[in-house]
Amino acid sequence: MRFIVSTSVLLKQLQAVNGASSSSTVLPILENFLFEIKDGILTISATDLQTSMVTFLQVESKEEGKIAVPSKILLDTLKTLPDQPIAFTVDPATSAIEISAGDGKYKLTGESADDFPKIPVVENASSVSIAASVLAESINKTIFAVSNDELRPAMTGVYCHLTPKSTTFVGTDAHKLVRYRRTDVRSETEASLILPKKALSLLKASLPSEDVTVSIEYNATSAFFKFGNINLICRLIDERYPDYEAVIPTLNPNKLSIDRVLFLNSLRRVVIYANKTTHQVRLKIAGSELNISSEDLDFSNEAHERLSCQFEGEDMEIGFNAKFLIEMLNNLDCEEVQLEMSTSNRAGLLTPSVSEENEDVLMLVMPVMLNNQG
Repeated sequence: MRFIVSTSVLLKQLQAVNGASSSSTVLPILENFLFEIKDGILTISATDLQTSMVTFLQVESKEEGKIAVPSKILLDTLKTLPDQPIAFTVDPATSAIEISAGDGKYKLTGESADDFPKIPVVENASSVSIAASVLAESINKTIFAVSNDELRPAMTGVYCHLTPKSTTFVGTDAHKLVRYRRTDVRSETEASLILPKKALSLLKASLPSEDVTVSIEYNATSAFFKFGNINLICRLIDERYPDYEAVIPTLNPNKLSIDRVLFLNSLRRVVIYANKTTHQVRLKIAGSELNISSEDLDFSNEAHERLSCQFEGEDMEIGFNAKFLIEMLNNLDCEEVQLEMSTSNRAGLLTPSVSEENEDVLMLVMPVMLNNQG
């Protein structure tokens, strides 16, 4: 089996799918790319058994065949080569691979393609289409709130609820929660999926900058994303997602409106002086004035800042983990935000003061108990 391809074109495609491969000591075959050639098209697959990615590119070849190629050594080689034609010659009997590029020749040993896991096919699937920019925004708005706690597997993914009227994406780790709803993404039938964090991270990294349409097919166990020359297949998290609507407080008479960037920069400075374990900041709101303060009693550090704001409701004090607030403000792209609160021991709701067309974003952050600072 022999084929010729440009180094830069091949490298770009390999980097697009490499994140799906696994450095598994149990199954070393997962450290390989699967190369398959048919009718002048090279199909490259990578998988860790939970998430698989496949890409296609045209090459010069009159033959057919397949081989598993060690991913690390191939990527390391291509990264150091200039853009030029590169020829692969494979001996199917011994799995020996010879790479010729310019004046260089490189030999390595692949593995039998028959040992490479079969890339799953999503059967009996329902489907929905979504613009790449909308999907990227949905991932960005929710993935940072997802839990890393393997003991609560449902919360290690983004919950996606499709209906004929809208699609809702939810991420939570029990300390913070994001609900992002799109009214311009609809499904003919209602369905709920929990998409794993790794698959969404790979998807986010490989979505093109131009606004193509992403086709999503899904059944009870898997989801299949297709755009351009990239396919991504992932196994869904088979767990019951928590009733997130139940934790969103509905009566929040105290409403603070403030410039997002001013609030964000103030929190970034004040948290430097906060306790390094709790990252607690205190918000004290009186009239049109917001006082943000923090302290670290162990080191006698403290910080205070005063900002102008608009406030409706009773004067109040509430404590939050500043790291959570900063993450949320970073993932909003509006000029002004609104923080809705009821009491100092109930969750605060952060939303854009003005909603964009077709989208509704709500971020919930749990309060932390105020310490007795002076």
